[in-house]
Amino acid sequence: MIMTSEWAFIIDEADELSAMILASEQAEKLRNAYKEVYSDGKLVQQIHSFAKMKEQYEDVQRFGKYHPDYNTIMKKIREQKRALDTDERVANLKIAENDYQDLLDELSLIIGKSVSEAVKVPVSNPFFATGSSCGSGCGSGGSCSCSA
Repeated sequence: MIMTSEWAFIIDEADELSAMILASEQAEKLRNAYKEVYSDGKLVQQIHSFAKMKEQYEDVQRFGKYHPDYNTIMKKIREQKRALDTDERVANLKIAENDYQDLLDELSLIIGKSVSEAVKVPVSNPFFATGSSCGSGCGSGGSCSCSA
């Protein structure tokens, strides 16, 4: 591939967009929320403990109720998840992550649609998934008025 002035311009624009994203309010909130969560040693230990419990939970899921520790692990995983979910700092981190992801989804849609209206852009939030009323395919033969 030969570097042309158009490519240089595109790279410069991409760098500028990247800098704008990193300087955005959403990115700053995400950095602050992340710092708040991971600066507390006790909370970090809770998160690591939950991650280990999740591994045991996945092992239990393979065998279901026939696993010898099914009831114990199911109870512990729920307790640990509830403890993390009720922590205000963890909740703020989740909100900040979702806000940042929404920003990235919106930018992806703008970039994709600037190329062509036919470009399908995967997004995590159904609010941004516009374009067809049934998303990626309804399988109903067009009864939902999509273009299937």
